[in-house]
Amino acid sequence: MTVFLVVGGIGVVLLLVALVVGDVLDGAFEGLSAGFFSTEALAGFLGALGFGGAIALAVTGSTTAAVVIGLVLGVLLGWLAARASRFLHDDGGTGTVRTSDMVEKIGSVVSAIPEGGFGVVSISVGGHITRLNARSSVPVPPGTQVSVTQVISPTAVQVEPLFLP
Repeated sequence: MTVFLVVGGIGVVLLLVALVVGDVLDGAFEGLSAGFFSTEALAGFLGALGFGGAIALAVTGSTTAAVVIGLVLGVLLGWLAARASRFLHDDGGTGTVRTSDMVEKIGSVVSAIPEGGFGVVSISVGGHITRLNARSSVPVPPGTQVSVTQVISPTAVQVEPLFLP
């Protein structure tokens, strides 16, 4: 039982180190499994293997059953920790906002859009606030919410007002 508790303790210590040191340890595991392997996954695996095995040994009295149960719990918790770690470290894509991502997004007019001319709109996509030149089929005053209907160029969009005051 002591071996199981030591392995579980190593898992807890590794998790604490991962919380304090952060991504530095993940660099040591960078080449393994193309991003699946993380310090958090290893800590989850070792913790579940150790403590799950100790509990199984206490309940069943069989070392073989304890090892099997510990391994199953370790793999399960390691997999869950890897998925959670990947989800939390994921930035939602490349982080680059493209003008084509603006279509059908809602923004607000910053600088009035005159008839036949350009104004400025502010649009938030993926947490990035972008200001673009905008053209509309009708004059639109500042503060009006608009929807992007078309991309004109990398720095300009066609918009239509959602509500006119």
